[in-house]
Amino acid sequence: MPVVNPEKLVALQRNPDGIRNICILAHVDHGKTSLTDALIATNGIISPKLAGKIRYLDSRPDEQTRGITMESSAISLFFSMLRRSAPDATPEQKEYLINLIDSPGHIDFSSEVSTASRLCDGAVVLVDAVEGVCSQTVTVLRQTWVEHMKPLLVINKMDRLITELKMTPGEAYIHLNKLLEQVNAVLGSFFQGERMEEDLNWRERVDERIAAAAAKEKERADREAVNGTTSIDTESISAASNTFEEKDDEDIYFAPEKNNVIFSSAIDGWAFTVRQFASLYEKKLGIKRTAMEKVLWGDFYLDPKTKKVLGQKHLKGRNLKPMFVQLVLDQIWAVYQATTGGDKGKGDPAMTEKITKSLSITLPPHITRSRDPRAILTTLFSAWLPLSTALLVSVIESLPSPPAAQEERLPGLIDDSPGFKFVDPTIRDAMIKSKSSTNDPVVAYISKMVSIPESELPENKRRGALSPEEAREMGRRKRAEIARAQAQENGDGTDSISGLTDAIGETSLEESNSEGDKQPDREHLIGFARIYSGTLSVGDSVYVLPPKFTPADPHHAPEPQKVTVTALYLLMGRGLEPLTSVPAGVVFGIAGLEGHVLKSGTICSQLEGSVNLAGVNMASKPIVRVALEPVSPADLDKMITGLKLLVQSDPCAEYEQFESGEHVLLTAGELHLERCLTDLRERFAKCEIQAGEPIVPYRETIIRAEEMKPPANKELGRGTVVAVTTSKQVTVRLNVRPLPAEVSEFLSKNSSAIKHLYSDRQAAEKGVEMNGDKEGSDQEDVDDVIDSTKVLSLPEFKKQLQATFEGVKGQRDIWANAVEQITAFGPRRTGPNLLIDTTKDSICGRFLREEGDEKEQAVGDTLQAKDFSDKISYAFQLATAQGPMCNEPVQGIAVFLEEVIVTPSTDDESSARDKLGRLTGEVIKTVQQAIRQGFLDWSPRLLLAMYSCEIQASTEVLGRVYDVLTRRRGRVQSEAMNEGTPFFTIQSLLPVAESFGFSDEIRKRTSGAASPQLIFQGYEILDEDPFWVPFTEDDLEDLGELADKENVAKRYMDSVRKRKGLMVSGKKLVKDAEKQKTLKR
Repeated sequence: MPVVNPEKLVALQRNPDGIRNICILAHVDHGKTSLTDALIATNGIISPKLAGKIRYLDSRPDEQTRGITMESSAISLFFSMLRRSAPDATPEQKEYLINLIDSPGHIDFSSEVSTASRLCDGAVVLVDAVEGVCSQTVTVLRQTWVEHMKPLLVINKMDRLITELKMTPGEAYIHLNKLLEQVNAVLGSFFQGERMEEDLNWRERVDERIAAAAAKEKERADREAVNGTTSIDTESISAASNTFEEKDDEDIYFAPEKNNVIFSSAIDGWAFTVRQFASLYEKKLGIKRTAMEKVLWGDFYLDPKTKKVLGQKHLKGRNLKPMFVQLVLDQIWAVYQATTGGDKGKGDPAMTEKITKSLSITLPPHITRSRDPRAILTTLFSAWLPLSTALLVSVIESLPSPPAAQEERLPGLIDDSPGFKFVDPTIRDAMIKSKSSTNDPVVAYISKMVSIPESELPENKRRGALSPEEAREMGRRKRAEIARAQAQENGDGTDSISGLTDAIGETSLEESNSEGDKQPDREHLIGFARIYSGTLSVGDSVYVLPPKFTPADPHHAPEPQKVTVTALYLLMGRGLEPLTSVPAGVVFGIAGLEGHVLKSGTICSQLEGSVNLAGVNMASKPIVRVALEPVSPADLDKMITGLKLLVQSDPCAEYEQFESGEHVLLTAGELHLERCLTDLRERFAKCEIQAGEPIVPYRETIIRAEEMKPPANKELGRGTVVAVTTSKQVTVRLNVRPLPAEVSEFLSKNSSAIKHLYSDRQAAEKGVEMNGDKEGSDQEDVDDVIDSTKVLSLPEFKKQLQATFEGVKGQRDIWANAVEQITAFGPRRTGPNLLIDTTKDSICGRFLREEGDEKEQAVGDTLQAKDFSDKISYAFQLATAQGPMCNEPVQGIAVFLEEVIVTPSTDDESSARDKLGRLTGEVIKTVQQAIRQGFLDWSPRLLLAMYSCEIQASTEVLGRVYDVLTRRRGRVQSEAMNEGTPFFTIQSLLPVAESFGFSDEIRKRTSGAASPQLIFQGYEILDEDPFWVPFTEDDLEDLGELADKENVAKRYMDSVRKRKGLMVSGKKLVKDAEKQKTLKR
């Protein structure tokens, strides 16, 4: 294969119509990196013989040892082909630049997938022919749908149908048909969801129009009442807009006849599309290629006598094979039979010769003489159906170029960005039309920051061949190193001395100086970016927009900074090539943003009216927390610096420092944590770091159980507490109740709506615009700021919450007026807990009030209950942020504030208002303790963080999988056999607390035959009271006073209390008060 010069790739960047930006997406182990190898081999970067084995884009050592991709990496490839400008025109040689991004398939690195997909215009989605649609396949298909990328389906590992499952061509065709239906069903579900949403919005718009038109008509009727009456013609109004535009879903599905499906085997290096075989059989059968393409897939049959294509109804009982089986699959199967089939898998040389003659292929003599059947197989296929040709031709013909894709994708993308109405029309126009002149505004999106060692940067790498003297010097140095290593291994005096003298003799003085001056390799952060408009050059000054930037208020703090671009790079997998400038539509690397972009960002040449593309972040939230500390305390600064670097270079990792002084790293899962720790030790901190036990999040709640201890105060009733402050001046009566599950679920889903309502309320109270400086806005997530279009308005939120309360079975009288009396949500003002004010004077105010409803009260000298409203609300926030069981956040409780009595003290002459400061702390502490007491009056429960676990396993190892799942308290939800394969798909739920080491254990127990995918699912109640002790006669008789049965909830609770340094009740330090004896005595 000819090696392509980087200069040629740079020249091709100037022709936007010849560029394709694609990413390869799939479930883990479906063959993405092996497929890219075949494409990289076409550019002479690696040998075609090693394609599929070398996994070139897995450049990290841990990626190579584990055999999975952990980081998305990009490479630019050159491809030329003959294309006709019109059907009748003569084919012309055209050159293309393909920017290819290989992404990970493991669930822990799904954030890498979302960063890759934003940069691309098209996606190549791989599906394993045997395993079919898996959990991550659905995720990546949703990603392409959300990002409006055009997908191309590759059904990979077709060889497994022949070699592993031993299917006949007919069975394989049925299997592939079902597989295609599964993939299309996923796309259909996305389309259906979107269509239903559009239909609902359309109905609402029609109702609004009718109401508005009716109101206008009524006004006009009133005015014309003197002349006579007019009737309101609502029917004509509705008729004008009653045609709902149905979207056609024909284009979204995969179908081989549309040439958006490729059948391949990356390991054997072959692939084909229906079009390829149609052109092969065009002359033989005398059917036009366009007609042949339509009938080669589906229920079409070839009449052997007349050579005519028949539909199923014209078969007349004849047993004919479908054309796809007869003309395509039979030929593929024949090649496998001839090369690797036959006696002892050695193949049939005579049959191989016959096939090569009929295909007019000549195999090299050394291959035909080879005893390796796979060598013959791969050589034959690479000559007949090369993988790179089929895939790259489909990419160029089916996927759009940057100008075409930006025209389609960017209007929606800009409209989803914050403050899109204020975007400068020139910027919008330049982005949509992909303008690339130097006068056009520059807009580029940085999807992530990549860490590159200093020695790997192009400016520090040697260019050109070595001179003979330098080569001899390098050889001398290598021999010296080998001699030293041997001397150390042998430990033999004579050898070590002779080796040492050789080494000293062969090394020069200059060399020792250079070794002594060797500095540790520094890490540099390079932005992984895509330019949408204009041309960016080295030395240009651009604005870096922060994630919360909105063009509505461009100078809002933090003010966007201006930075100078220090270098631009062409991304070439493991290496970088320097660039001087990049035009619109190109994927590139950018230096000079270190310290200005944290994870992702937008750069723009102008500040006023610029667009923030970094807003929508698809990354999954990290769930696994681990406390870190350096082995040597002197390395603490190194570790903190390393953690900050890691957070910048990893899209999903986060770093927190707790009040206790713990340095906590948040990661997406166990494998992600392992990779982060390796990076910290070897690259970023360069010191030994030890990680503690993973910190798992829990939630606390209460329920109404059948068996509960009697209430603390029978007169007041369960959950009611009357608390008095220590100075006896304030008495608070409140009632704690479990919130119905439907309501707490509704509040959890709409936390962003509550956050926006709170921000609006704050802004209104301060008399400041929404864009102004707001307190507490630091806690707002970027996602919630962006999703302002999807957030419920106040009336809508109230209406839906009221409907949820009304839907609760029983206790309707308790929740009848609850919505109007809500004072606060907690914890952090947005959580699924309610503070409901049922006092006579409504002292705490109403949170969900309409504008202008609230009346101001005059402030007098005497203390009133209303003076303590904010203190009570703050105490509620504190109590729900740290529950009584193990200081974890509380979920699903309602606190009814029933009465607040203020008794002024008579002993002191100072005004009561002066004492408010002292009473503040007392009230907060009293209310917080009262809520805790009321909480413990019910039956408390822990909510466990749960993983949804999907495992594909064969029948032989099914029992072992169940064994591991049950031992780790997993719960199997479904088990389905994949038709046509010996595999079962097991769906189960597994507590996050029990998941550490789960993947390794499954792999060990099943000898690698099953590997799980863990996705964070949410929280689930563990139906066991951690404070339960046997008190009925039956329980005491069965379990004894010590309750021999293990209380799992108590074990979890105690482990958290121990970690947080809280008191652990019932823990015995000494079991037997005797001197411990050693085994020897």
